[in-house]
Amino acid sequence: MRYHCIHIKTDFAEEWQEDVFNQQLCELGIDTIDGEDYYIPSELLDAQWSNIQSQISNTEGATLLGIEECPDENWNATWEAEHPVQELPLGIRIIPHCAFGAGHHETTSMMIESLLAADLSGKNVFDHGTGTGVLAIFAKRLGAQHVIAIDIDDKSVENAKENAALNDEMIDVRLGSTPPENEHFDLIVANIHRNILLANMPAYAACLVPQGELWLSGFYESDIPALQEAAQHEGLTLTHVLANGEWRLMKCRKEERTLKI
Repeated sequence: MRYHCIHIKTDFAEEWQEDVFNQQLCELGIDTIDGEDYYIPSELLDAQWSNIQSQISNTEGATLLGIEECPDENWNATWEAEHPVQELPLGIRIIPHCAFGAGHHETTSMMIESLLAADLSGKNVFDHGTGTGVLAIFAKRLGAQHVIAIDIDDKSVENAKENAALNDEMIDVRLGSTPPENEHFDLIVANIHRNILLANMPAYAACLVPQGELWLSGFYESDIPALQEAAQHEGLTLTHVLANGEWRLMKCRKEERTLKI
């Protein structure tokens, strides 16, 4: 497959802004990011080039430096040679490709540490915004009975399926943007942007079983009041806040509602 390399200079005030920008470009066809080099299959370039240019020009902190056609070679093999498989606890191995969540970012690390300390035996788990599938794979490895993982990006879905197979874990990976209807979970993990978390709070609460837990990350200390208020409105009680650098993780529990007579 032939590729074009788009050179983009980025200078973001916050790390999450780069994560969001990269994810937006992945949704437009970028399938590998290496520093300032963004690779897109040449067959997609004509259809997406104007959208990519608009995304760059409308993003403060991003500057288009240029674009060039790459020599024809096996880019998957080249990428994998330069980016070895990530080795994580419990023998879990992750090939990150373009998807977010190789396991070492502060938000992902907090989630993994919390999963390692939890009793997931026989539990049903939902991973919202799965990326590489790393959290879903950890949940299944730690004894979860059934794990559903979704992502809005089809490349992330394929990457998560690849990583699940690499680790011999059965994960139900789906393309989607919201929690599945008519499914109920003991634990929901969502390591994504605060605005997505806020928008999905009612859906999270609706598919949690009584005393089920919701773990949220991907935000800062200043975001906690808004997230806590939204959670409380849906009958979710904040139980713990964890910190790693500037990033935070909130744990909430669904309380059983009592009928008023």
